[in-house]
Amino acid sequence: MNGTPSLPRIEAVVIGASAGGVEALLTLLGPLRQGFVLPIIIVLHLPEERRSQLAEVFARRLALPVKEAEDKQDIEAGTVYFATPGYHLSVEEDRSLSLSLEDRVNHSRPSIDYLFESAADVYGPTLAAVLLTGANHDGARGLAVVKQRGGLTIVQDPTEAQVATMPQAALNVHQPDHVLTIHGIGRLLVELERIAC
Repeated sequence: MNGTPSLPRIEAVVIGASAGGVEALLTLLGPLRQGFVLPIIIVLHLPEERRSQLAEVFARRLALPVKEAEDKQDIEAGTVYFATPGYHLSVEEDRSLSLSLEDRVNHSRPSIDYLFESAADVYGPTLAAVLLTGANHDGARGLAVVKQRGGLTIVQDPTEAQVATMPQAALNVHQPDHVLTIHGIGRLLVELERIAC
């Protein structure tokens, strides 16, 4: 963590991923221990035809509670939320989750931009946004909005990403606070959580 002694106080983490995302997320979230206090809200693009088993798969592999996001659900500390396939996921002013069927953004619903921008409006400088591997440009604009609102922006190193398109698109738009390997991002989350406690 050299060179960044002054990490901000974070209240929530949002993560976006697409192609290659399941493996990346398991690697990233697997080491997080029970009692990790920050909520983690995730949009992972999946083929819409199949009902998502994501929450079940991750619940078996993670120490943290994992839920598929529901409309009007309050965001709880230390919980991992996955966007429901086919619905946009956003954060409301009262720090609850909202599902909607608005038009696709970047051909995607759920859209990473949609989640990141809504969370940036609510959490401002206390939000950390992480963009991982993926084959499209979703998330680049949302990450830039998080940065504008004073949040912390983290992009997976494209050279390590299974599919570099998405992290690279983000780097083309703005310079994130951190460009890290998946293990580096994991260590940073632990560090941020320690400060938040």
